[in-house]
Amino acid sequence: MTNLTETFFELSPLGLFTIQDVAAVIQGSNNKLYSLIKRAIAKEEIIRIRRGLYCLPKKYLKKHINLYTVAQHIYGPSYISLESALSWHGWIPEAVYTLTSVAFNKSKDYKTPLGIFSYSHVPQNIFYESVERHIDQEGYIFFMAKPLKALVDYIYINKIDFDSVDFLLNSLRIEKEELNNLKSRDFDLLADNYGNKRITQFITKIKKDLNK
Repeated sequence: MTNLTETFFELSPLGLFTIQDVAAVIQGSNNKLYSLIKRAIAKEEIIRIRRGLYCLPKKYLKKHINLYTVAQHIYGPSYISLESALSWHGWIPEAVYTLTSVAFNKSKDYKTPLGIFSYSHVPQNIFYESVERHIDQEGYIFFMAKPLKALVDYIYINKIDFDSVDFLLNSLRIEKEELNNLKSRDFDLLADNYGNKRITQFITKIKKDLNK
């Protein structure tokens, strides 16, 4: 291992670190720091995720890396939503190969050695409304949209003119039982959070279809 890899193998149990983390523990100029990073990348001892963000490769990781946490470090503020959140909650059956998030700032996509991370901007009053903070068994922290919020974001981004709950059952293959578990308050919180006609129409119609 290079000195850089050894340092973060010891100091970073999650294997994820930034250029600021490097500067905090290794003395020297910026040129020296970037030279160390470049050397470690060339030796495949660290992985460059994006400029300024790195992780240890699988062979050096003490714990399995959580891509949801990585997504939050790549571009933020952001939370996991859309297809990725619906899949995480078990609402849609398909595997999701692009990790989808909603970002506070403009939409962006990142192709990285760890996968593709897509961020969509969705205007709203309270960014983290109906978003939950999770900590997995390894200690990774990430923010995940609740199922209804993930659906609302999906409707907005895909510009879907929602007619009835049949779209969710047939096109997205969401189980009716999952929809029936939603509470009236879940809809009310989001209805007040988005100033968008399409979202208002979606919430009004799905509440009516589900008798909420």
